[in-house]
Amino acid sequence: MNVTITVNGQRHALDLDPRVTLLDALRDHIGLTGSKKGCDHGQCGACTVLVEGRRINACLSLAVMHDGEAVTTVEGLAEGGPSPLQQAFVDHDGMQCGYCTPGQICSATAMLDELRAGWPSHVSADLEGAVELSHDELSERMSGNLCRCSCYPGINAAITEVNQRTGDEKEAAQ
Repeated sequence: MNVTITVNGQRHALDLDPRVTLLDALRDHIGLTGSKKGCDHGQCGACTVLVEGRRINACLSLAVMHDGEAVTTVEGLAEGGPSPLQQAFVDHDGMQCGYCTPGQICSATAMLDELRAGWPSHVSADLEGAVELSHDELSERMSGNLCRCSCYPGINAAITEVNQRTGDEKEAAQ
């Protein structure tokens, strides 16, 4: 099938078997290897990318489902230098082997957008008010991304720092 996907701002016209996953299209047909194939069952989150700004497991989604859509990978978050979240992961040692890091960063990027939009999670106390990023809230929202090296203290510190920095910038602008 002919599919056109915009990845990190660049259009890609692809001729794919309809069974090709988005992850395999990104890695094998476009050459972007940041997103990783961990479990190939949607359980680890190493393959997390953003589609139209929302996080998905690319190993569970067929590429043909995203014809005409915009996909952002970890490489796309780094355009012009590391994103604030990528830099915070480095600053807080939020990785060891690095295998899960692209998925963690993509997921955290979208999760912070969800938080700012006021989307509640399963553990949110208030379903209509502002949601604070507590430890429980962070754990719930990032529960689809596993780190085999147990770098969660650094990952959580990086996400918390960027969330606080973004909140401080928002307050200063008001």
